[in-house]
Amino acid sequence: MQLDETPPDLSLSATQYTILQHEKALERMMPNAEAQGVGIIVGGPYNSGALLGGDYFDYAEAPQSVKDQVTALSAVAARHEVDLKAAALQFSTAHPATVAVIPGSSRPGRISEDLAALSATIPGAFWDELVQEGLISAKAPLPQG
Repeated sequence: MQLDETPPDLSLSATQYTILQHEKALERMMPNAEAQGVGIIVGGPYNSGALLGGDYFDYAEAPQSVKDQVTALSAVAARHEVDLKAAALQFSTAHPATVAVIPGSSRPGRISEDLAALSATIPGAFWDELVQEGLISAKAPLPQG
C-alpha cells in the first residue's frame, strides 16, 4: 500500500486479520487501507486450521500458546452457544477495510457451511466477553448482531 506509482485497489492479507491474530493489523495495515481506500481480502481466517482444531497455525505447527488461545475462545463460544467458525468469519469481515474473505474450503460441502456461518446470529454478549477476557482487541470493529 506504500507504492508511489500505481497504488493497489485491493490487497490480500493471509492470516493477519483473524480472531486469533489481529493486533498488528489493527495498528497499521487496516488503518492504512481505510485511509487509502484499499480493500483488504482476508485469506486464511482460520489461521491454517488452528482455530478449528487443526495442528497448524500460519502454515507451521501450532505453538502451545495458540492452542491455549483456541481453547479459551472455544470455551467462550460454548458458553454463548456460538459456532467458532461463524465467529471467525464474521470477525474478519466486520472491519470496514475488509471487502472479501477467502476461507480456503477443502471440500465442496464446506462452502455451504461458510455461507451459513456468515449469516449466523452471534449475540453481542459473546463479543463483549471476548473483549473483557482480552481474547480480542477492544479496538477491533465487531459484527453487529
